[in-house]
Amino acid sequence: MVEALDLFLKIGLDKRTAENTIANNKVTSNLVAVINEAAVTDGCERSTGNLLYTVATKFPANALVHRPKLLEYIVSSKIKAPAQVEAAFAFLTVTGSEDLDISKFEEACGVGVEVSVEDMERTVNEIFEERKSAILEQRYRTNVGDIFAQVRKKQPWADPKIVKQLIDSKLYALLGEKTAADNEKPVKKKKEKPVKVEDKSTTEEAPQSIPSEEELNPYLIFPAPEENYKVHTEVFFSDRPVLRACNSKAILEKHLKITGGKVLTRFPPEPNGYLHIGHAKAMFVDFGLAKERGGGCYLRYDDTNPEAEKKEYIDHIEEIVGWMGWKPFKITYTSDYFQELHDLAVELIRRGHAYVDHQTPDEIKEYREKKMNSPWRDRPISESLKLFDDMKRGMIEEGKATLRMKQDMQSDNFNMYDLIAYRIKFTPHPHAGDKWCIYPSYDYAHCIVDSLENITHSLCTLEFETRRASYYWLLDALSLYQPYVWEYSRLNITNTVMSKRKLNRLVTENYVDGWDDPRLMTLSGLRRRGVTSTAINTFVRGIGITRSDGSMIRLERLEYHVREELNKTASRAMVVLNPLKVVITNLEANSVIDLDAKKWPDAPGDDPSSYYKVPFSSVVYIEQSDFRIKDSKDYYGLAPGKTVLLRYAFPIKCTEVVLSEDKKTVVEVHAEYDPFKKTKPKGVLHWVAEPSPGIDPLKVEVRLFEKLFLSENPGELDNWLDDLNPESKVVMTCAYAVPTLRDAAVDDKFQFERLGYFVADKDSTPEKLIFNRTVTLRDSYGKAWK
Repeated sequence: MVEALDLFLKIGLDKRTAENTIANNKVTSNLVAVINEAAVTDGCERSTGNLLYTVATKFPANALVHRPKLLEYIVSSKIKAPAQVEAAFAFLTVTGSEDLDISKFEEACGVGVEVSVEDMERTVNEIFEERKSAILEQRYRTNVGDIFAQVRKKQPWADPKIVKQLIDSKLYALLGEKTAADNEKPVKKKKEKPVKVEDKSTTEEAPQSIPSEEELNPYLIFPAPEENYKVHTEVFFSDRPVLRACNSKAILEKHLKITGGKVLTRFPPEPNGYLHIGHAKAMFVDFGLAKERGGGCYLRYDDTNPEAEKKEYIDHIEEIVGWMGWKPFKITYTSDYFQELHDLAVELIRRGHAYVDHQTPDEIKEYREKKMNSPWRDRPISESLKLFDDMKRGMIEEGKATLRMKQDMQSDNFNMYDLIAYRIKFTPHPHAGDKWCIYPSYDYAHCIVDSLENITHSLCTLEFETRRASYYWLLDALSLYQPYVWEYSRLNITNTVMSKRKLNRLVTENYVDGWDDPRLMTLSGLRRRGVTSTAINTFVRGIGITRSDGSMIRLERLEYHVREELNKTASRAMVVLNPLKVVITNLEANSVIDLDAKKWPDAPGDDPSSYYKVPFSSVVYIEQSDFRIKDSKDYYGLAPGKTVLLRYAFPIKCTEVVLSEDKKTVVEVHAEYDPFKKTKPKGVLHWVAEPSPGIDPLKVEVRLFEKLFLSENPGELDNWLDDLNPESKVVMTCAYAVPTLRDAAVDDKFQFERLGYFVADKDSTPEKLIFNRTVTLRDSYGKAWK
């Protein structure tokens, strides 16, 4: 190590960088090899040494045969700038191990190209002229990085230090000295920070603000399929060179020929439960990217576990994907590829990258924790091939053998500790039948099926990030096409749980009324509650596709988007939940007046379809909470001697109160109505009247839903079931509704005036209509910016 440290100092690395490098065995071995290949063991200029360090850490693994040639160009100063080295990496990544075309290589790297100061100055002047008005407006808040990038685009081989000096000089010449205003810190727009729980004051941007390019198109961050020759993942090993995951030119060309260059993604749910709102984000990412790029998205059932899958779940997933507005390019199953997966497992053994193991699950866990190799890790390839065949033919008992990938037991990544590829299960498969008694693991099958289906973008949530190394290791070991892998933050929402295990327990132990209980964040539960797929997708889009992990989005944010949607689409109606009888004493008992009520707030007067009829008779019902014996200044309901307006009808004045025998409970109220509407009271009440004398109004059941859990993050609690909200479901069995609701069909949505948004439930019968409350009218989330 001392010798290596001396070498690193001789090539100009500062002491801190050199010591940090020594701490990394992989980089150390690479850099020592590069210094020896470059024949500079006696030292070199610092600028050259920095480029050698870049080569040691970033050189494409598929083109190692050409590394000496690049080092020759660096040592001779034919390549002397970081931009030239990066260009060389890009060129060599595509070339791979094929013969190097020197003339094309030199052209791609700008060898021999000298950019004069005059050329740089002219380019800087051109760009300043193009952006002059914006620079004058933004002054010293101008993004100099953007200007620098534009210069680099026009003059890729220009000296970056000189370019920076020219930009600074030009900026000073145009703007002069900084003013006090220039030194003031700009007022930043509030952004949702990746905190554990979204702050209650966090708000959505005002509708009038100008959205960013990423907000207009959140898929801009993803590269095109033809760019998938670039390295974006490095896999470090304890005993071999760094694997720089990328596709060779030949493999990428074959892939593009098959796909026609189209984007292909996949949404791969495991059919062992119902989809929840987190899956809505995954669909938005997977289906949305494919749709935006004119490609296709597979709906692929990840059915590698025959004991967990059910047809009920498969049918539900396909149906809910359609409800969410997405159309699969193809519907496939991992089990469709069981034969190919088996054949590739045999090939993996042949290549020395897999072995049959006899350790028990507990032994595997213990050895992984201690970073110890299995006793069977180095058994002969022929022996593993025979044993794997015995596994396939059912000649080995369940639990007595597994096929494990020979990865790196000394890795810093526990997902490289010889993961299991196949296990024995004498269980028929719901889709593949009884042909197989060995089944592939997720870690083995997922990446291979991605490759077989020519997926361009393999997108998943951040908890899978540590599996990326295993993903690329396996595809590289089998010389298969490698999709572009990218992880995004999972969606977590307050006051609920979304783990399948916890959801399953809530359902199977009857804490809720099935997978579609409106209190759950399952997509079927949200639909039954009256939430639209449009509102869900708008909510997900507003969150964005980011890698900010650990954030928990407030439930109120989803409710905001639900209200925004239903305010435009749900027709209005009147329902009284807790009826209090009001007798209109100055209206004849047999008299019924038909009045017009608006279905929409802005209903035009000349459009009869925008109105519905409500009867007004001598007996009407108001909410019990809209009457008090004692009035107060801040109370706008009815009270003795007080007047209120019945919406769409007349003002009424309380003239008498009838109490029960306990002299406390109000039984009914007597009132007089003002047929000429001379009075203009402040309070406006919703109401329902008897449609004809002596006939009760339409009786309906209304279910009021609240948050399922009292705590914002119940999943963190040891006794999470104790946190269930006892008031999460309240059933009003004797509510009264206007007659027009008699024709409501299942899934019809309404705004019950002054109460909230409601939907007709599937439990409804012709004799008894049932409505679920979707969301209340209050909007604490959206009010913050109004």
